[in-house]
Amino acid sequence: MNDMEYMGMALELAKNGCGSVNPNPMVGAVIVKDGKVIGTGYHAQFGGPHAEINALASCKESPDGATLYVTLEPCCHYGKTPPCTEAILNAGIRRVVVGSLDPNPLVKGKGIKQLLEKGIEVTEGIRKSECDRLNEVFFHFIQWGKPYVVMKYAMTMDGKTAAYTGDSKWITGKAARENVQKDRLRYSAIMVGIGTVMADDPLLTCRLEGGRNPLRIICDTNLRLPLTSKIVATANEVPTLIATSCRDLETQQAYEKAGCRIFSVKQSDGHLDLSELMTKLGEEKIDSILLEGGGTLNWSALQAGIVNKVQTYIAPKLFGGSNGKSPVAGLGVPSPKDGFLLTNTAVSYWGEDILIESEVMPNVHRNY
Repeated sequence: MNDMEYMGMALELAKNGCGSVNPNPMVGAVIVKDGKVIGTGYHAQFGGPHAEINALASCKESPDGATLYVTLEPCCHYGKTPPCTEAILNAGIRRVVVGSLDPNPLVKGKGIKQLLEKGIEVTEGIRKSECDRLNEVFFHFIQWGKPYVVMKYAMTMDGKTAAYTGDSKWITGKAARENVQKDRLRYSAIMVGIGTVMADDPLLTCRLEGGRNPLRIICDTNLRLPLTSKIVATANEVPTLIATSCRDLETQQAYEKAGCRIFSVKQSDGHLDLSELMTKLGEEKIDSILLEGGGTLNWSALQAGIVNKVQTYIAPKLFGGSNGKSPVAGLGVPSPKDGFLLTNTAVSYWGEDILIESEVMPNVHRNY
């Protein structure tokens, strides 16, 4: 096996931390000596040992003179755990192969520099694009202090998100819906608008066995969320936050008594100021959001410039009808040249459905 293959093993290990390490990164590590793997590990829990420490602890023999493969630059500072560079040096590792550089200002090249200064051979950038993509949430959050927002929707091949009756269950098949559940595990929070709750009365939970429920965020400008809704009824079991501009304390108390948390957010053009909401959520260490709202919230999110990625599930169906809903509503852009530009598009297949994922190009957001 070569560097690419061993780093591939580390990448697969890193994915085991999905949903458990936020807002820390997912990291995997493999230790190789004399052509064989002697230790493996990954960052399993926020606040717990890092991947390198777990890999060293699992070694079947002395790691002295071995090569360490790690998907992210080893840390070199004291945080919730001691620096990994110190453990690497103490273990006698001869060579370190790194996938991504850590953008955290406390690390950012310092970990590699420290290893080099101590005579450790370092190879950088092995499977870098894959390692970077694995931690796109962490990279965004550590640099900007705001959640990484993924706008997700499902539609037919004629662009409908529901039939003319409003019925939308189900547009996509089982495989696509199971993948959405995996994303509910991966991202810290799921956000919808009050319209979605009123129409569907959803639970917004992760239905994977042993999965962690995301924080539920309801954008409800005037605080109209029914106290009889499934979301309010389960607020003591599933973390629930209501973002609202309603300042009536008596009204708020009814939701708080049910277990909901109220976030007061100012208005912008008659809707919640989503930029302010993202700032507040970032301060709460919410690093990522799966936006599963309707067309109105999707448009507001694009206008506010908070969307980082778009996930479009396309089902091989046609609904027809001039009154079918669009995944992005609102006024829309005035001209094709004003459209929101997407880049780095990837296509995958889930059963008969197609998933198209694209990043929203930065600095092109406009208010219409």
